[in-house]
Amino acid sequence: MAPQASWDAEANRGERPEFRPIPGPFNAAALIEDALERSQIADEFADDDFVEPLGIFCQALEETARLTPLGRWATQRYLRRLLNVRLELEAHEAAHPALADEAIVEPIFVIGPPRSGTTVLHRHLGAVAGHRVSRGWEFTRPLPPPDPETYEHDPRILETADELEFPQAVATGLRSIHTYSAQMPKECLSAMSFATRTEEFISRYNVPSYVDWLRTCDMAPAYAMHRRVLRVLQQRMPPARWVLKSPVHLQAVPTLVATYPDASFVVTHREPAQFLASVSSLVATLRSAFSSSVDVVSIGRYHQSLYQRSLNTLVDHVDRNVLPPDRTVHVSFKDLVADTPATVASICERIGVDPTAGRLSSNIVAKEVREDAAGAHKYQPSDFGLDNTDISRSFERYRTRFID
Repeated sequence: MAPQASWDAEANRGERPEFRPIPGPFNAAALIEDALERSQIADEFADDDFVEPLGIFCQALEETARLTPLGRWATQRYLRRLLNVRLELEAHEAAHPALADEAIVEPIFVIGPPRSGTTVLHRHLGAVAGHRVSRGWEFTRPLPPPDPETYEHDPRILETADELEFPQAVATGLRSIHTYSAQMPKECLSAMSFATRTEEFISRYNVPSYVDWLRTCDMAPAYAMHRRVLRVLQQRMPPARWVLKSPVHLQAVPTLVATYPDASFVVTHREPAQFLASVSSLVATLRSAFSSSVDVVSIGRYHQSLYQRSLNTLVDHVDRNVLPPDRTVHVSFKDLVADTPATVASICERIGVDPTAGRLSSNIVAKEVREDAAGAHKYQPSDFGLDNTDISRSFERYRTRFID
């Protein structure tokens, strides 16, 4: 595990008052009451589908997350933002009822296991003229709707930068695995966090009771929130085709397709033994920004179980045409690494996109990708309790269909 920054110890000893958490346990009712008291835009939440998962998450934070004082301070800030944005969203929608009719037209979703080339493809497909990827500040603070006149210097860029870059400042080594910034393209799972049904919570914290709840819950409210956020983000911007990405969509493919029935899908594939160790290393390092107790073996086992279930089920989704065959492209990580331009061109041809209509050069896209994986990322599967033979056996259906 990478060492933490020196100022982290100072904050955890109480020597940095600006990072001192508010006393008291995490409590959903108290967080909601606080959000309503601080808000001057609404006197109530329009619905309460987020209350149950928020309560389960808060209890798990107290029981199993083992937060440091600095981690508790950062988490308080994080949850206050989520609730405040949700209030802002509901007030904005009430003031703009036409938003309900705002169409999200033929979005492109890059899905596939983590560390399998989704970031590379997200950037390249997003660089095509007429396409749009959302930056970190937009999925973090989507309101007011971005305006083309102020888009490049919106004040929320600076407001968001501190929160998004916080884990990198605490967990030394995280930047070498995955870089977060307000200006970089961001995974769309953050839009689902406003529904408090999101793997974003699981990536940051050890919350097994929330994991159990999320595994069996109805994800429709999360995807409804996802769509609500996109509508706001495009409200004032020129028309564009969304390019979105997140491995979390593998856990809810039918719900994703039902929410966006005209979408196209690019599914990346990589040998499970390779991506499992990589994503486990990422999550272990990320959690170290919030807790001094990180169980790396538990993290490895969680990811093996999660993706064994979702990737083997992916075979069924393909066989049953849950993913529309005429709008789904499968991509090998090996092919993507061997010849990225040719792979991107092939994908564009399959989904009816002109790959030559780029607004960013391939050199600029490549630079963005390098910034998102700076330095050396070193790990071993055994560090996370992973065994290659066991992985091959447990992912047999998936590997037979997409890898071998």
